[in-house]
Amino acid sequence: MPSDLDLRLREANAALTSDDGPFRVGSFDRDGVTLPIIATAPATLPDYYAHFCAAHGDATFLVDGDHRLSFIETHRLATMLARALVARHGVERGDRVGLAMRNAASWIVAYMAIHMAGGVATLLNGWWQAGELTDGVVDTGTRLVLADIPRAERLAGGLHAATVLTIDVDAPIEQALADIVGDDDGSAELPVLTGDDGATILFTSGSTGKSKGAWSRHRSVVQATFNYLVQTSSILRILSEDGTPPSGQPATIVNTPLFHVTAEVPVFLQSFGMGRKLVMMRKWDAEEAMRLIEAERVTYFVGVPLMSYEMLVHPRRAQYDMSSCSLFAAGGAPRPPEHVKRLSEGMGGGQPVLGYGLTETNAVGCGNLSTNYLAKPDSTGAPSKPLVDMAILDDAGTHLAQGKVGEVCIRSIANFEGYWDNPDATDAAFTADGYFRTGDLGYLDEDDYLFIVDRKKDIIIRGGENISGIEVESAIYEHPAVAECSVFALPHDRFGEVPGAVVHCHDGKAIDDEELKAFLGERLAAFKVPDRIWLWDEPLPRGGTEKIDKKALRDRYAQEA
Repeated sequence: MPSDLDLRLREANAALTSDDGPFRVGSFDRDGVTLPIIATAPATLPDYYAHFCAAHGDATFLVDGDHRLSFIETHRLATMLARALVARHGVERGDRVGLAMRNAASWIVAYMAIHMAGGVATLLNGWWQAGELTDGVVDTGTRLVLADIPRAERLAGGLHAATVLTIDVDAPIEQALADIVGDDDGSAELPVLTGDDGATILFTSGSTGKSKGAWSRHRSVVQATFNYLVQTSSILRILSEDGTPPSGQPATIVNTPLFHVTAEVPVFLQSFGMGRKLVMMRKWDAEEAMRLIEAERVTYFVGVPLMSYEMLVHPRRAQYDMSSCSLFAAGGAPRPPEHVKRLSEGMGGGQPVLGYGLTETNAVGCGNLSTNYLAKPDSTGAPSKPLVDMAILDDAGTHLAQGKVGEVCIRSIANFEGYWDNPDATDAAFTADGYFRTGDLGYLDEDDYLFIVDRKKDIIIRGGENISGIEVESAIYEHPAVAECSVFALPHDRFGEVPGAVVHCHDGKAIDDEELKAFLGERLAAFKVPDRIWLWDEPLPRGGTEKIDKKALRDRYAQEA
C-alpha cells in the first residue's frame, strides 16, 4: 500500500508536470516509440547554461579551495574558452573533446566550453593509467584533450593523435586558461546546436572487457537533468506545504568524480536549475567533508554509501555542526539495511536517500528517501517520474508479472544513444521496443518499488566504480608466468565489493601476489587491481562446459575474505 509520502510525492509531481505546471510534459517520438518529455526544458545544454547563469547572476556557483566564482563569472569564462576552442584550436561541431582532470572549477568551465564550442564532452576517467587513457582517446576518435598536469603527463607518451592542452587546476582559473585562450577579442562565432547534436561520452565497464564509451545527445542529458529537477521540486513543494521550506542558498559538495554520471548529472548539471553552490573536493576525506559541510552550510550530500557512513562513525563527528544538511544521498551501490536507520538517527536530522541509475540512463532510474527508505531499506525505490518507464523482462523481452525476478529494464528519453562505434554492443543493450537492459536482476513489489537481487553482468562494483572482471583477467594474462586466472567480487565492509583473483602459473614458472599487483598497477587504474590474490598449484576448477568455475571460486574465497 502506498505510504503517505508516496501519495504526496505523486500529487506534487502531477501538479508540477501538468499542462499549466513549470515542468509541463509532452511527447516525443524516438525510433517509433512515443516517450514522455518535459516540454519546458531547453533543447541544449548551452541554452540551459545561459538561461540559469543569467537568472542566478552574482550568486556563488563554484568554491574550489580559496577560489570562488559566481554563476555569471563561470559563464563568462566558459564562453571565452569556447571561443578559443573554435578560433585557436579548431574545434568543430561534433568533434570529441576529452576532459581528463580531477574535480576542479576548471573542469566545470571546460565542460561547459566544450558544449558551447559544439564539441562532444568525452569524460576520461581520471584514475586511468596511461594505456587506459590512450585507449579512451583512440576508441572515440578524440582530437583534443583538456587535461590537468598529472593526466597530461600520462597522455604524453601515448600512441594517439590528440592534441593535449594542459591546465593547472591549482592556479586561479583565468591564469590557468590564459595560454589556451590567448587574446580573446570576442569575434569567434559559436555554433547553434539542436537537441539532436552529440553532447557527452562517458565510459562504462561491462561484461565484455575494457570500458565502452556511452554517448548521449543534448536532448537526453537535458531531459535527465530536468527529471531530477522535478524530483527536487516535488520535495520542496511538500516542505513548503508543511511550513518548513529551506532557507538560504542550496549547496552541495562535489566529492565523487565529475567523470562519473552521478556527479555529472544530478549533482553538477542539476545545480544550474537550482541555483546551487558546488564545493569542490579533490579527494575523499571524511573529516574534510564534515568541515566543508559546516563551513559552507552544505544542504545536500551525495556519494557512494561508504562516504556518508564514514562520516557517521568518524571519531570526531560530534565536533562538526552538520545541521544544515537535510539529505544524505547515495548511489552506485546498495547500503546495508542496518546503516539506513543509523544514518537517520545519527546525522543531526539529515535523512538518508538512495538513488539507482546508470551511465547509460544518464543517472535516471529510481529513488528512495526519508520514511519510505526507512520502511524499505532493501529497495532502490520507485521509478522516477515523469520520464522513467521501468519493466522487468525475461531474456526474450517478455514483461514479467509483479514480484517475478527478471532483468531490470529502463525506457526513457534520457537514455543514451549507444556505445560509440560499437553497434553490436549497442544492439545487445536494447530490446526491440527501446528498453535498455541494465544487466541487473530484480523485481517490483506491490508498491512498484524495485528490489535488486543479483547481476547478470560480470562486473564488480567497488565503491560505485564498475570494474570488468574480464578486463582485469586480460591484464593478468599479460604476465608470462600466468597460465590461468579468474577474477570475481569479494565482499568488503568499506567499498561493498573489491576484486579478488585466483591465479595458476605455467609449469616451472612462479610469481608472488605483490609482484603481480605491481605488474597490474602499471596497466590498470589502482581501483581495478585485485585486493586479494590467491595462487593455485593445480589447474583451476572447471564446470560442465569446461569453463573455469568462477562461481565456485568466488563462493570459496568470499567466505575466506
